[in-house]
Amino acid sequence: MAKALRVMEVVASDPRGVTARSIAEELGLALPTTYHLLSTLIDSGYVVHLASEHRYALGYGVRRLDRALHRQLAVEDDVAAAVRALHHDADAAAYYAVFREAGIVIAHIADSERRRRVQLLDVGFDESAHATAFGKVMLAGMDRDQLHCYLDQAGMADLTRSTIVEPDQLERHLSHVRESNVALEIGELQAGLSCMAAPVRSAGGEVIGSVAISLPSPEFQARRWDIERAVRTGANRVTRALRAAHRRAPGATVGT
Repeated sequence: MAKALRVMEVVASDPRGVTARSIAEELGLALPTTYHLLSTLIDSGYVVHLASEHRYALGYGVRRLDRALHRQLAVEDDVAAAVRALHHDADAAAYYAVFREAGIVIAHIADSERRRRVQLLDVGFDESAHATAFGKVMLAGMDRDQLHCYLDQAGMADLTRSTIVEPDQLERHLSHVRESNVALEIGELQAGLSCMAAPVRSAGGEVIGSVAISLPSPEFQARRWDIERAVRTGANRVTRALRAAHRRAPGATVGT
């Protein structure tokens, strides 16, 4: 099973599809083993063979997994409404991220034809927290041991010339995030792109999520303070929506 999943990851890595030989070389597998794994994935619908190009690409069964992930990450209606309000108020694509076990993952997005999400970012995106505003907010909510454990597992990929890739530098940056209660990244995830985020907190004050927006950097700089007000307001709205949902939940204690 693990080998089959690794094959799928390699197949997904190139939009043109990949050859069986390149998969075998990438994963250090024998070619017959690679063909057997590909055959199994084709039978399951997760891979297709592009016979005319001698390549393998993702199959349509992957869409079932994508839809299932969206269902599992679905948010409360009031939370979705709050993210849509941020999208409208900031005139920017808006994102809501949560902790999922040890990961930081985007759970909801509000965008439009005018303000499209960053192509890299979609529901289920769980990478590069050190280079995203929503990720920094949530990393800043961790204690030092939790932070180092997360970074040891996730790494700090060097995405652009502006990406912070040294743990000590990131820790200093996160201390400013805690003090200001807002996170900013300019060109760290993608050159020419800026993002801002603010924390969503539990009734006890712990960071349990974040809301964020993305804009081209020149426009962000021109509207920076209006954007910050919108992001802080959006985070407060989501926080209130989650607390209201918790109070409505069966067995909830009055006053929590």
